[in-house]
Amino acid sequence: MKPADISLLHALGAPTISPDGKHAIVAVTRPDLEADDYRGGLWLVPTDGSAGPRRLTRGPRDTEPVYSPDGAWLAFVRAGDGAKPQLYVLPTGGGEPWKVTDQPLGAGEPVWSPDSRRLAFVARVPEEGRYGEGEPDKEPPRRITGFQFRRDNLGFFIDRRAHVFVVDPFADEPSPVQVTEGDYDHGEVAWSPDGELLAFVAARHDERDTTVTSDVWVCAPDGSGLRRVTGSDLSVSGPRFTPDGAALCFFGYTAGPEGRRVVCRNAGLWTVPVAGGAARRLTDEERFHLPEDPYAPIDAGVLVTAENRGAKDLLLVPYEGGEPAVLISGPREVNAVAHAAGVTVAAVADSRTPGELVALRDGKEITLTSFGRDLGVLPLEEITGTAPDGYPVHGWIVRPEGEGPHPVLLMIHGGPFTQYGWHVFDEAQVYASAGYAVVMGNPRGSSGYGQAHGRHIIGDVGRLSAADLLALLDAALATGGLDASRTGVLGGSHGGFMTTWLAAHHGERFKAAISERALNAIDSFTGSSDIGWFFTRDLYGEDTARWAEQSPLTHADKIDIPFLIIHSEHDWRCPVEQAQRLFVKLRMRGVETEMLLFPGEGHELSRSGLPSHRVARFEAILDWWGRHL
Repeated sequence: MKPADISLLHALGAPTISPDGKHAIVAVTRPDLEADDYRGGLWLVPTDGSAGPRRLTRGPRDTEPVYSPDGAWLAFVRAGDGAKPQLYVLPTGGGEPWKVTDQPLGAGEPVWSPDSRRLAFVARVPEEGRYGEGEPDKEPPRRITGFQFRRDNLGFFIDRRAHVFVVDPFADEPSPVQVTEGDYDHGEVAWSPDGELLAFVAARHDERDTTVTSDVWVCAPDGSGLRRVTGSDLSVSGPRFTPDGAALCFFGYTAGPEGRRVVCRNAGLWTVPVAGGAARRLTDEERFHLPEDPYAPIDAGVLVTAENRGAKDLLLVPYEGGEPAVLISGPREVNAVAHAAGVTVAAVADSRTPGELVALRDGKEITLTSFGRDLGVLPLEEITGTAPDGYPVHGWIVRPEGEGPHPVLLMIHGGPFTQYGWHVFDEAQVYASAGYAVVMGNPRGSSGYGQAHGRHIIGDVGRLSAADLLALLDAALATGGLDASRTGVLGGSHGGFMTTWLAAHHGERFKAAISERALNAIDSFTGSSDIGWFFTRDLYGEDTARWAEQSPLTHADKIDIPFLIIHSEHDWRCPVEQAQRLFVKLRMRGVETEMLLFPGEGHELSRSGLPSHRVARFEAILDWWGRHL
C-alpha cells in the first residue's frame, strides 16, 4: 500500500433496514485525491444475499440514510463541493431526491416520526452577526465565562448552539420549527414509538460548565413539556426508546462525585423509565466497554457493540440485565447495527476489509457486500509480551514481504483509553509495505480488556505504560526476522506523549522517533486543550507538583535521537503550543529535530484530514524513516 492508496479504503456508515427487513442501505465514503475531498453515495442491498449492492445515489457525499417507518421514503444527509450538509428525502419506489433543509450551518441526525410524516434533526444556530458571509476576523470579540467554549474538530461553539428541529418534508416549502431553546447544546434526537415525545441529550443543569455530566431530556414535538429523565450524575449519549416506549436506553459513564471523573472508565448501557425513576446499568462496569456505536433496542433486548481484546463483539443485552448473548465475535470489529422485521444487519470490519455489511437472519450469518475484499493487505500476526510484573501485553505485528531482517516501528495508539484491533489500519499497511515491520498493541491504559486494565496507569502514565510497550517490543523481536538495531518509535496524541517519553527514558532502544499531535507538557495542556480542565487531574493525578515529573517535556534534555514532530495548526485537543515547546527545547540543545505543521487541520488529521494532507503526512513519515532507519 502506497500513501496515495488511501483512495482505495472505504468507510461504511450505519446501515438502515427497510421495515419489511428485505433491504439494507448504507453510506460508503472514500477519499478522492483529485477533488481533495471525501466522496460517497448510498448503496442498496437485499438482506438475503440474493444480489450484490446497487448504488442508489451519487453524492457528492451522501450519508446518514434512514428508512421511514412505512418504507416509502429515505431521508439522508448530502454534503460536499463546499456546500453545508443538508437533509434530503428520496422516494424508495423511484424518483429524484429533494432538499428539505437549508440551515445556515448545515443539518444532520435525521429521524423519522412513527407516522412517516415528519423529520426531527439537529442543527447549529449561529448568533446574529457570526458565521455568515463576512470576514471572520472582523466579527465582534467573544466573551468567555467558562471552561467549555471550544471543541476540537469544531472550534468555538458557544456562539452556535446545537438545537433540535422538526420539519414536514412534504410541504411545498419545508419550514423547520426549532424545538429546543437556550444557551445549551442539544443532540442525538430520538422519537418515541407513539410520536408523542422527542428524546435528546443536553447539559442544562446549573453545574454544566464545571462537570462533564449530561442528561437525557424529553419534550413534545412542539417543544412543550420539557423535562429531565436522568439525574445529572452521568455522562450520557445515544438515547433510544424501547419498542414499547416505556423506557429509554442510553450509553453512560459514571462521573464521580465531582461530575468530571470519566477518564479510563468503561461506558455502559443504561435504561431509565420515561415516566421517571432511577437509571439502571445493564452491563457489567468492569467487563464491558461499549464504544457508543449505533445500536438497536429490539423486543428481545438491546443490540450493542462491545470491545473485546482488539475485537468488537455484537451483543444482545437483556432488559433485566444479566449475561449478554454474543451474536458476532471473533477477530473482527462490529461498528454499527440495525434491526427490522427479525433481520439484523451490521457493519463489520476485519483484517482484510475496512468494512462489509453482514446480515443475521433465519439463524444464519450472510455477508452482503465485498467493498474491500480485493485490497490484498498484509496480515496481522498476533503476539503477547510479558511485562516485568508478569502481566500479559497483547498486540500484533504487520510484517513486510520478504525474509528480512526488517527495520522495526513501535507504533503507539492515542487515548490512552482506546484500542488497536482487527481491522485494516492504513498506517500499518503503508509502513509495512515500505519495508518496516510494525509492532502495535494494547498496553495497560487501553480499553477492551476490563476497566482495571485501563485504569492501571492513573497517576504514573509514562513509567507504567513504557514497561508494557517495551515488553511488547521485546516479544516482537523474539519472533525473528526483525532488526533490533534499526528500531523507530512513533505515535499520536497519547501515543505522541509516549513516543517522547520513550525517546527520553529509553533512547538506547531507538534510532529515531516521530511524535504527532502530542501532549508534552501537562501544565500548559490543562489551560490550552478543550479537555484539559478535567482530563489532566483525572489521568495524571491531583498532585499538581508531580505533573512536571510526568510530563515528557521535562525529560526532553535526555533525548539525543533524531526527532520529527508533526502537528496541526487548528488542533484544539493537543494545541500546537505542545509541539512548539518540544521543538524549541530540542533545537536549543542541538538535537536533529524537524517540525511539520499542517494548516487548517485539527486533531483528526491522520483519519479525516484533507486527502492531500494525509498523503503528504505519509510521505514525510516515510522520508524520515528512510533517512534514519
